[in-house]
Amino acid sequence: MPRTPKPFARFEMMIAWRYLRARRAEGGVSTMTVISFLGIMLAVAALIATLAVRTGFRHEFVGTILGANPHISLYDQVELDETGRQNRVFEDFAEAAEAVAAVPGVSHAAAVVRGQVMATHDGRNAGVEVIGIEAANLATVPLVAEPEAARGELARFEDGVAIGMGVARELGLQVGDQIRLISPDGARTPFGTSPRVSAYEVVYIFQVGRWDIDRVRVYMPFAEAQEYFNRDGVADEIEVYLDDPERVEGMVLPVLTAAGEVSIWTWRDSSGAYLQALQMEDNIMFIILSILVLIATMNIVSGLIMLVKNKSRDIGILRTMGLSEGSVLRVFFLCGSAIGVAGTIAGVVLGCAFAIWIDPIFDFVNWIAGGGVWDPSVRMISSLPARLEMGDVVSAVALSLGLSFVVTIFPARRAARMNPVEALRYE
Repeated sequence: MPRTPKPFARFEMMIAWRYLRARRAEGGVSTMTVISFLGIMLAVAALIATLAVRTGFRHEFVGTILGANPHISLYDQVELDETGRQNRVFEDFAEAAEAVAAVPGVSHAAAVVRGQVMATHDGRNAGVEVIGIEAANLATVPLVAEPEAARGELARFEDGVAIGMGVARELGLQVGDQIRLISPDGARTPFGTSPRVSAYEVVYIFQVGRWDIDRVRVYMPFAEAQEYFNRDGVADEIEVYLDDPERVEGMVLPVLTAAGEVSIWTWRDSSGAYLQALQMEDNIMFIILSILVLIATMNIVSGLIMLVKNKSRDIGILRTMGLSEGSVLRVFFLCGSAIGVAGTIAGVVLGCAFAIWIDPIFDFVNWIAGGGVWDPSVRMISSLPARLEMGDVVSAVALSLGLSFVVTIFPARRAARMNPVEALRYE
């Protein structure tokens, strides 16, 4: 009794390799092989590059939020002052900040004063947000202490103000210049409240990489901000920084317990809608690019159908020599899957290379377009980010190989079920 060969035996691989190398005179299959290979390579490369940019955007956005903003903000309960206006300032901010800082998982807590004012310099005006904070606490804000770019000395913060690079660019400011801040809620006189106008030296200019922060942020010494905004002895809020910001939900209850009757606002609350929009965009983009990969793998089907048609005589001869349907199926399955595997590997290399060298590539595109391709005021970050993660690469590879294997089965089954008598009838 003849011995049945093992699946994917050496002779099956040899036949498949022979068919993949078919010349133009033998039916033009090699051209279809190249087209299928290029289609899968470009589709996988596009998928990996897009996933890398998508992940880079989210990482950059979240990193900037966590590096330039508090992880938790605490506000006192609303009260009515003697004039009947709502007031929610912290009167015992020092004690509350100390109690919150003692909570396990909290790196530090700082009282701040906030206000929106008009900034002017050399005939230019801009609306800015002023944050009054202690110098020691400002030095613990990661993207301010260690920004993308900086001018001046943060150590001189007590001598003036620190401003974002966008504010400096908008007003034409340099380190050592004087910036004038105009607040409508200024000195209170018998004739009413007059605007407060004060000038401060710019001692530090920083760039965190988020346009909506660099364009409006001005830091002022805490005591100076209390005087400027009429917050003598009080603070507007307490900023809390955590050891692990990703676990902010689990820190809400301990922080509330330590702070007492306060309102709490986390970084996920402030940016949750944007993060959800990013996640939705991620899912939609992956589906769209998956369709692109599916279209590319369809080239394998057309190539294999042409191969089966051109090799019908060979299939008939192999079947009469004793080759089983399973062996024929595996031969053509190897032909299609080999194209898918080779295209996927090449696509991974190309996509990873694009993500790694995205900066010089984008600089070249920007140079070709004459500049202005990237507008930080619209996209909120200063450059196009890309971040390769193993999960994204694995998902792209799994999608490409899975589709390549699945679509290969149908033409391979057609070849396996071919009747050898019909295949050789007109030969």
